[in-house]
Amino acid sequence: MNKTINWGIIGLGNIAHKFATDLLTIEGAKLYAVASRNQDKADTFALKYNATKAYSSYEDLAKDSNIDAVYIATPHALHKENTLLCLEHNIAVLCEKPFAMNSLEVAEMIAKAKEKNVLLMEALWTYFLPHYKYVLNAIESNVYGKMVKLEADFGFNRAFDNTSRLFNKSLGGGSLLDIGIYPIFAALSTLGLPKTIKAEATYFENGADSSCNMTFYYSNSKAILKSTLIEDTATQAIFYFEKGIIKINTQFHAPSTVTLIPNEGKKETIDFNYKTIGYNYETIHFNELLRQGKTESDVMSFEFSKQLISTLDAVRKQINLEY
Repeated sequence: MNKTINWGIIGLGNIAHKFATDLLTIEGAKLYAVASRNQDKADTFALKYNATKAYSSYEDLAKDSNIDAVYIATPHALHKENTLLCLEHNIAVLCEKPFAMNSLEVAEMIAKAKEKNVLLMEALWTYFLPHYKYVLNAIESNVYGKMVKLEADFGFNRAFDNTSRLFNKSLGGGSLLDIGIYPIFAALSTLGLPKTIKAEATYFENGADSSCNMTFYYSNSKAILKSTLIEDTATQAIFYFEKGIIKINTQFHAPSTVTLIPNEGKKETIDFNYKTIGYNYETIHFNELLRQGKTESDVMSFEFSKQLISTLDAVRKQINLEY
């Protein structure tokens, strides 16, 4: 039960650096191997984070029998292929969000994990952050009564660059899959699947979506959601209840503060005193699942991942976005 988990990382971009930084803070976990298509990049990354092995091939990393788990940090369009590669070699997979490009790909990944009886989880880190868990508990406890509305946005202004992954439609670039997933996650994790969805989008010249405005309708509430790459937004999640408001402040998807605003009483802001970037929380959860022989998370479950990708598919259908 105290076994050190040997981690591998496939794809060595910005998010891999964040994951590796926080991995160094976790007891009983070690970065064992990294893989890039570029050997120099792999060597540099391995040296920086004290990894034992540096591969220029994802296939070679997957064949390394010393690896217990792999974090997949490649572009969205490669998630399915990279996940299946690791699962075939009986390596547990923590795959960065979005799990894959669409519901069919996610279903294939889950089926393979079940066939091989190997742990697989979508790395949607927000679910595991203490401030977000606090909000979920407050909603579950009915602190301010029933939720009547959610407003959540994620936006930043980035100059269009046709060579960047962020804007590359074929790699799943654009606002919806990259950052729109977070406001949608906020809605699904608190209100569940919507009864109906209305969505509209704007586009860059290459067909990638530059912004997406969504409204999710529920029986007695609604969620107003937004993602954009052409505007700096507050990037907050504001939950409105019968008896008050709970607001996750700027960068709600990342380590943040929570402000409680009761209809009657004093406003209060809670600081969770984060000491890390925040990727350690999902990794610790994953390590424990692995040590316990589990093949599915009870938090970021297969069912929730399927609901998330099917909702993204439904939004894409409304805005005529095809990959």
